[in-house]
Amino acid sequence: MLSKRLNNLFSNISKPIWSVLGSLFVGIGILGIFLPLLPTTPFLLLAAYCFNRGNEKMRKWFEKNKIVSTYIRNYREKKGMTLRAKMNSIFVLWLSIGISFYLVDNLYIRIILCLVLIPVTIHLISLPQLKE
Repeated sequence: MLSKRLNNLFSNISKPIWSVLGSLFVGIGILGIFLPLLPTTPFLLLAAYCFNRGNEKMRKWFEKNKIVSTYIRNYREKKGMTLRAKMNSIFVLWLSIGISFYLVDNLYIRIILCLVLIPVTIHLISLPQLKE
């Protein structure tokens, strides 16, 4: 039921908006290559998702780009993430959900945040580790 609602919500977003979001996430992901606390892979995965929904031309460019394609390919082929990428991803995940947890004063939303935090952390930890 929830997945159908989300799918309907996402299908109503126009292709140009998906392309803009994808470009924004690529920019943040590229910054993550150079900034030690900003993760790269999660933002590039979001960009790939957006380009898949929004723009075939941008998706092809993204998949063939020498800078970002290895992050996506390693994740898709289940090769894994570097230790640095895992640590950064987990740090930003805990930081952002921790801030949300602090700002929200609703028990149910806090429970949902925990239900997101724990499995995503376990998933990131369980990914194979690549050498830098």
